[in-house]
Amino acid sequence: MEASQSGDQQRRGPFLVVGLGNPGPDYFWTPHNAGFMAVDRIAAQEGVMVQNRRFRAVTATCRIAGREIILAKPETFMNLSGASVAALVREYEADPAQDLLVIYDELDLPLGTLKIKERGSPAGHNGARSVTAALGTQEWLRLRIGVGADLPPEAIAAGASRRGGKDFLLSPMGKRDLAVLDEVLDRAATAARLILEAGPAAAMNEFNRKDRD
Repeated sequence: MEASQSGDQQRRGPFLVVGLGNPGPDYFWTPHNAGFMAVDRIAAQEGVMVQNRRFRAVTATCRIAGREIILAKPETFMNLSGASVAALVREYEADPAQDLLVIYDELDLPLGTLKIKERGSPAGHNGARSVTAALGTQEWLRLRIGVGADLPPEAIAAGASRRGGKDFLLSPMGKRDLAVLDEVLDRAATAARLILEAGPAAAMNEFNRKDRD
């Protein structure tokens, strides 16, 4: 069985790791660019730079767990991310349910956490909604990086929201929040590698149980 699985992996095309965000220096350190930052962190750890322009994105290529990996950051702006993701999927003949990981920010999760999901609704995230619409399916793996307010349980129970709104998402983060996010980016990179090495279920078991909803 292991030999067969190894042969199947060798015949498969690249795995796509796409981070969502907004291009340009004005958005670089904003919460909405957590997906871009995560892809940049993976690239830095792999010794590559995400700078090749193709399919309305900037990309880099590396190998993780013996498989070719395409790292990508769409240049279409967040609300049109799906156009770039769909173009990458078509070009590499990828199966969105098997060969794609999309990383993006999530207001409904507190800063300092992350969650991995194999499928689901966009839950109000415009970039995720664009990806689902362009692919025509909700069956794609996503890694959501929390950027919401870290509220106490009693505040959540009373109906308080972690959401700060559009202005918050597009405003530069302060040094304290960036320090928290920096640690999460390392965990996101590790989670992506575990997905590639052992599969989504193993990664969800390892990382989802460590984080609070």
